[in-house]
Amino acid sequence: MPKTSARLLALLSMLQARRDWPGSLLAERLEVSPRTVRRDVDRLRELGYPIVAFKGPDGGYRLDAGTQLPPLLFDDEQAVALAVALQSAATTGAGIEEAAARALATVRQVMPARLRRRIDSLQVTAVDQPATRPIPQVESSVLMALSAAVHAREVLRFDYTPASPPDADDAGVQTPPRRAQPHHLVTRGGRWYLIAWDLDREDWRTFRADRITPRTPNGPRFTPAELPGGDVAAFLAGRFRGSYGSGDGPAAAR
Repeated sequence: MPKTSARLLALLSMLQARRDWPGSLLAERLEVSPRTVRRDVDRLRELGYPIVAFKGPDGGYRLDAGTQLPPLLFDDEQAVALAVALQSAATTGAGIEEAAARALATVRQVMPARLRRRIDSLQVTAVDQPATRPIPQVESSVLMALSAAVHAREVLRFDYTPASPPDADDAGVQTPPRRAQPHHLVTRGGRWYLIAWDLDREDWRTFRADRITPRTPNGPRFTPAELPGGDVAAFLAGRFRGSYGSGDGPAAAR
Protein backbone atom coordinates (compact mmCIF):
# COMPACT_ATOMS: atom_id res chain seq x y z
CA MET A 1 0.00 0.00 0.00
CA PRO A 2 1.48 3.42 -0.93
CA LYS A 3 1.94 6.03 1.76
CA THR A 4 -1.10 8.12 2.59
CA SER A 5 0.27 11.34 1.03
CA ALA A 6 1.25 9.61 -2.21
CA ARG A 7 -2.09 7.80 -2.31
CA LEU A 8 -4.01 11.06 -1.85
CA LEU A 9 -2.14 12.65 -4.75
CA ALA A 10 -2.83 9.62 -6.91
CA LEU A 11 -6.52 9.71 -5.97
CA LEU A 12 -6.75 13.43 -6.72
CA SER A 13 -5.05 12.96 -10.08
CA MET A 14 -7.54 10.25 -11.01
CA LEU A 15 -10.53 12.35 -9.97
CA GLN A 16 -9.25 15.21 -12.14
CA ALA A 17 -8.77 12.92 -15.14
CA ARG A 18 -12.42 11.94 -15.64
CA ARG A 19 -15.81 12.98 -14.33
CA ASP A 20 -17.17 9.87 -12.59
CA TRP A 21 -15.21 7.12 -10.88
CA PRO A 22 -16.90 4.01 -9.44
CA GLY A 23 -15.62 3.43 -5.93
CA SER A 24 -14.66 -0.16 -6.71
CA LEU A 25 -12.52 0.94 -9.66
CA LEU A 26 -10.73 3.55 -7.54
CA ALA A 27 -9.99 0.91 -4.93
CA GLU A 28 -8.67 -1.45 -7.60
CA ARG A 29 -6.44 1.19 -9.20
CA LEU A 30 -5.04 2.31 -5.85
CA GLU A 31 -4.75 -1.28 -4.58
CA VAL A 32 -6.64 -0.49 -1.39
CA SER A 33 -10.02 -1.36 0.12
CA PRO A 34 -13.21 0.64 -0.60
CA ARG A 35 -13.13 1.70 3.05
CA THR A 36 -9.68 3.26 2.55
CA VAL A 37 -10.98 5.10 -0.51
CA ARG A 38 -13.81 6.54 1.58
CA ARG A 39 -11.33 7.74 4.23
CA ASP A 40 -9.08 9.30 1.59
CA VAL A 41 -12.03 11.08 0.02
CA ASP A 42 -12.89 12.53 3.43
CA ARG A 43 -9.30 13.76 3.81
CA LEU A 44 -9.44 15.49 0.43
CA ARG A 45 -12.74 17.11 1.39
CA GLU A 46 -11.10 18.48 4.53
CA LEU A 47 -8.44 20.05 2.29
CA GLY A 48 -11.14 21.88 0.31
CA TYR A 49 -11.72 19.57 -2.63
CA PRO A 50 -15.47 19.38 -3.42
CA ILE A 51 -15.81 15.64 -3.96
CA VAL A 52 -19.37 14.37 -4.16
CA ALA A 53 -20.59 10.80 -3.97
CA PHE A 54 -23.16 9.40 -6.39
CA LYS A 55 -25.36 6.39 -5.84
CA GLY A 56 -26.26 3.51 -8.08
CA PRO A 57 -24.98 0.04 -8.97
CA ASP A 58 -21.54 1.52 -9.59
CA GLY A 59 -21.72 4.20 -6.93
CA GLY A 60 -18.62 6.30 -6.71
CA TYR A 61 -17.18 9.81 -6.65
CA ARG A 62 -16.66 12.88 -8.78
CA LEU A 63 -14.71 16.08 -8.31
CA ASP A 64 -17.37 18.78 -8.41
CA ALA A 65 -17.25 22.55 -8.77
CA GLY A 66 -16.87 24.40 -5.47
CA THR A 67 -17.03 27.93 -4.11
CA GLN A 68 -13.23 28.17 -3.97
CA LEU A 69 -10.43 26.95 -6.21
CA PRO A 70 -8.51 24.29 -4.28
CA PRO A 71 -4.92 23.37 -5.13
CA LEU A 72 -4.67 21.67 -8.52
CA LEU A 73 -2.48 18.78 -9.51
CA PHE A 74 -0.71 18.73 -12.88
CA ASP A 75 1.60 16.14 -14.35
CA ASP A 76 4.82 17.30 -16.02
CA GLU A 77 3.38 17.53 -19.54
CA GLN A 78 0.32 19.46 -18.32
CA ALA A 79 2.48 21.93 -16.40
CA VAL A 80 4.69 22.64 -19.40
CA ALA A 81 1.65 22.99 -21.69
CA LEU A 82 0.05 25.41 -19.25
CA ALA A 83 3.20 27.53 -19.09
CA VAL A 84 3.47 27.70 -22.89
CA ALA A 85 -0.19 28.68 -23.22
CA LEU A 86 0.09 31.41 -20.60
CA GLN A 87 3.25 32.85 -22.15
CA SER A 88 1.53 32.91 -25.55
CA ALA A 89 -1.56 34.71 -24.25
CA ALA A 90 -0.43 38.05 -25.70
CA THR A 91 -1.14 36.82 -29.23
CA THR A 92 -4.70 35.66 -28.55
CA GLY A 93 -6.36 39.07 -28.79
CA ALA A 94 -8.40 38.25 -25.70
CA GLY A 95 -7.02 41.09 -23.55
CA ILE A 96 -5.78 38.73 -20.83
CA GLU A 97 -2.04 39.40 -20.95
CA GLU A 98 -1.75 40.76 -17.39
CA ALA A 99 -3.99 38.05 -15.93
CA ALA A 100 -2.00 35.37 -17.79
CA ALA A 101 1.29 36.70 -16.41
CA ARG A 102 -0.10 36.62 -12.86
CA ALA A 103 -1.45 33.11 -13.38
CA LEU A 104 1.93 31.90 -14.64
CA ALA A 105 3.67 33.41 -11.61
CA THR A 106 1.17 31.68 -9.30
CA VAL A 107 1.58 28.30 -10.98
CA ARG A 108 5.37 28.62 -11.04
CA GLN A 109 5.49 29.39 -7.34
CA VAL A 110 3.96 26.05 -6.36
CA MET A 111 5.85 23.92 -8.88
CA PRO A 112 8.53 21.51 -7.71
CA ALA A 113 12.09 22.64 -8.43
CA ARG A 114 12.60 20.24 -11.32
CA LEU A 115 9.53 21.58 -13.14
CA ARG A 116 10.34 25.19 -12.29
CA ARG A 117 13.73 24.78 -13.97
CA ARG A 118 12.05 23.42 -17.10
CA ILE A 119 9.59 26.32 -17.21
CA ASP A 120 12.31 28.91 -16.62
CA SER A 121 14.33 27.49 -19.51
CA LEU A 122 11.28 27.64 -21.77
CA GLN A 123 10.96 31.33 -22.56
CA VAL A 124 8.38 32.12 -25.23
CA THR A 125 8.39 35.58 -26.80
CA ALA A 126 4.91 36.45 -28.05
CA VAL A 127 5.07 38.90 -30.97
CA ASP A 128 2.00 40.71 -32.19
CA GLN A 129 1.14 41.14 -35.84
CA PRO A 130 2.88 43.99 -37.70
CA ALA A 131 1.44 47.45 -37.22
CA THR A 132 -0.08 47.28 -40.72
CA ARG A 133 -2.44 44.61 -39.39
CA PRO A 134 -2.82 45.10 -35.66
CA ILE A 135 -4.69 42.49 -33.65
CA PRO A 136 -7.87 43.98 -32.18
CA GLN A 137 -8.33 43.35 -28.49
CA VAL A 138 -11.58 41.84 -27.24
CA GLU A 139 -12.78 42.31 -23.68
CA SER A 140 -12.83 39.01 -21.83
CA SER A 141 -16.35 39.86 -20.63
CA VAL A 142 -17.51 39.98 -24.26
CA LEU A 143 -15.94 36.60 -25.02
CA MET A 144 -17.61 35.14 -21.93
CA ALA A 145 -21.01 36.54 -22.94
CA LEU A 146 -20.71 35.17 -26.47
CA SER A 147 -19.50 31.78 -25.27
CA ALA A 148 -22.33 31.57 -22.73
CA ALA A 149 -24.92 32.26 -25.43
CA VAL A 150 -23.39 29.60 -27.68
CA HIS A 151 -23.40 27.07 -24.85
CA ALA A 152 -26.96 27.87 -23.74
CA ARG A 153 -28.23 28.03 -27.35
CA GLU A 154 -29.90 31.36 -26.70
CA VAL A 155 -30.58 34.06 -29.28
CA LEU A 156 -28.00 36.80 -28.92
CA ARG A 157 -28.90 40.49 -29.10
CA PHE A 158 -26.02 42.88 -29.75
CA ASP A 159 -24.88 46.13 -31.30
CA TYR A 160 -22.41 45.78 -34.13
CA THR A 161 -19.90 48.41 -35.20
CA PRO A 162 -19.45 48.41 -38.99
CA ALA A 163 -16.03 48.13 -40.58
CA SER A 164 -16.30 51.59 -42.14
CA PRO A 165 -17.73 54.69 -40.43
CA PRO A 166 -21.28 55.71 -41.41
CA ASP A 167 -21.91 58.44 -43.93
CA ALA A 168 -22.47 61.94 -42.65
CA ASP A 169 -26.18 61.65 -43.40
CA ASP A 170 -26.37 58.49 -41.30
CA ALA A 171 -24.39 59.80 -38.35
CA GLY A 172 -26.38 59.73 -35.13
CA VAL A 173 -29.02 57.39 -36.55
CA GLN A 174 -29.82 54.61 -34.08
CA THR A 175 -29.73 51.18 -35.65
CA PRO A 176 -31.70 48.32 -34.11
CA PRO A 177 -29.68 45.60 -32.35
CA ARG A 178 -28.71 42.57 -34.34
CA ARG A 179 -30.42 39.29 -33.51
CA ALA A 180 -28.60 36.06 -34.23
CA GLN A 181 -28.45 32.42 -33.23
CA PRO A 182 -24.82 31.96 -32.10
CA HIS A 183 -23.25 28.66 -33.12
CA HIS A 184 -19.49 28.91 -32.64
CA LEU A 185 -16.96 31.29 -31.10
CA VAL A 186 -13.68 30.81 -32.96
CA THR A 187 -10.23 32.36 -33.06
CA ARG A 188 -8.12 32.67 -36.20
CA GLY A 189 -4.88 34.55 -36.59
CA GLY A 190 -5.33 36.34 -33.28
CA ARG A 191 -8.83 37.54 -34.15
CA TRP A 192 -12.06 36.31 -32.60
CA TYR A 193 -15.19 35.61 -34.64
CA LEU A 194 -18.76 34.63 -33.87
CA ILE A 195 -20.40 32.32 -36.40
CA ALA A 196 -24.15 32.78 -36.22
CA TRP A 197 -27.40 32.60 -38.12
CA ASP A 198 -28.63 36.18 -38.58
CA LEU A 199 -32.37 36.13 -37.89
CA ASP A 200 -33.14 39.42 -39.66
CA ARG A 201 -31.05 38.74 -42.78
CA GLU A 202 -31.91 35.02 -42.78
CA ASP A 203 -28.37 33.99 -43.60
CA TRP A 204 -25.15 32.82 -41.99
CA ARG A 205 -22.82 35.55 -40.81
CA THR A 206 -19.32 35.74 -39.36
CA PHE A 207 -19.10 38.64 -36.89
CA ARG A 208 -15.89 40.18 -35.59
CA ALA A 209 -16.04 39.79 -31.80
CA ASP A 210 -14.18 43.07 -31.20
CA ARG A 211 -17.06 44.91 -32.90
CA ILE A 212 -19.79 43.24 -30.83
CA THR A 213 -21.44 44.86 -27.82
CA PRO A 214 -23.80 42.28 -26.28
CA ARG A 215 -27.19 43.34 -24.97
CA THR A 216 -29.06 41.71 -22.13
CA PRO A 217 -31.07 39.70 -21.62
CA ASN A 218 -30.57 37.09 -24.31
CA GLY A 219 -33.47 35.91 -26.40
CA PRO A 220 -35.23 32.53 -26.38
CA ARG A 221 -33.51 29.19 -26.79
CA PHE A 222 -33.19 27.71 -30.27
CA THR A 223 -32.42 24.43 -31.97
CA PRO A 224 -29.13 24.78 -33.87
CA ALA A 225 -29.25 24.37 -37.62
CA GLU A 226 -26.54 22.47 -39.49
CA LEU A 227 -23.58 24.63 -40.37
CA PRO A 228 -22.82 24.86 -44.12
CA GLY A 229 -19.92 22.63 -45.04
CA GLY A 230 -20.63 20.30 -42.13
CA ASP A 231 -18.13 21.71 -39.64
CA VAL A 232 -16.46 24.92 -38.49
CA ALA A 233 -13.22 24.35 -40.39
CA ALA A 234 -14.99 23.88 -43.72
CA PHE A 235 -17.24 26.87 -43.09
CA LEU A 236 -14.35 29.19 -42.23
CA ALA A 237 -12.31 27.96 -45.18
CA GLY A 238 -15.10 29.09 -47.47
CA ARG A 239 -15.57 32.44 -45.74
CA PHE A 240 -11.87 33.28 -45.64
CA ARG A 241 -11.10 32.12 -49.16
CA GLY A 242 -9.64 35.07 -51.03
CA SER A 243 -9.67 37.37 -47.98
CA TYR A 244 -6.02 37.02 -46.96
CA GLY A 245 -4.17 40.29 -46.84
CA SER A 246 -7.33 42.35 -46.45
CA GLY A 247 -6.72 42.61 -42.71
CA ASP A 248 -10.41 42.26 -42.09
CA GLY A 249 -11.27 38.60 -42.51
CA PRO A 250 -14.54 37.57 -44.15
CA ALA A 251 -16.89 40.28 -45.33
CA ALA A 252 -19.93 38.28 -44.33
CA ALA A 253 -21.00 40.22 -41.22
CA ARG A 254 -22.58 43.19 -42.92
